[in-house]
Amino acid sequence: MRKWMGVPVASAMLLSACVTINVYFPAAEARDAAREFVEKVISDPTAKPAEDGPASGGGGMAALSRRLDLGTTRFDPWMLLGIGSAQAQSAAPDITIKTPAIQAIQSRMEARFNSTLRSGFDSGALGFTSDGLIAVRDPSKIALKDRVGMNAAVADDNRDRKAVYREVAVANGHPEWEDQLRGIFAKQWISSARAGWWYQQGGVWKQK
Repeated sequence: MRKWMGVPVASAMLLSACVTINVYFPAAEARDAAREFVEKVISDPTAKPAEDGPASGGGGMAALSRRLDLGTTRFDPWMLLGIGSAQAQSAAPDITIKTPAIQAIQSRMEARFNSTLRSGFDSGALGFTSDGLIAVRDPSKIALKDRVGMNAAVADDNRDRKAVYREVAVANGHPEWEDQLRGIFAKQWISSARAGWWYQQGGVWKQK
């Protein structure tokens, strides 16, 4: 009987491993989702699309690298524990931003950015804060007649920003991810900021 005592222990270890790999925060997937969301909101509909080339994130060597990567067989350490590829894939879930609620928020933010906020960023009046929101950095750069409307747009946008961080976490079945998602989105807003726009870093305003 003694030789079978190790079986329950091994089973428990295997179960523990499965549980552990299924609950980690998928940071890479979250960054991809944040980039897609942010670029859709702040993209200029009047700008000429960038050509697909080596410097473009959507093609060239980057696309070739992705294609080669998909065709490469990689060693999977979980196979040593008998965990198949389907289980391994569950450890790296996609972060969905395609729910009706999230897309409705995204559409509002995109329309608001094009109608009001873009001019505030272009003039230097507005800036991205380090906590994933926006703020009026320099009111003097907003015409007096436009200040009430700009302040209202900033307040509305910040409400939508808080809502989308919460909604993305809930839509993906992990409300506890909200703070982590907000941090990733905050970095992405700054990373995607266009040249000349302002952002906050360490409590200090900087210009891109």
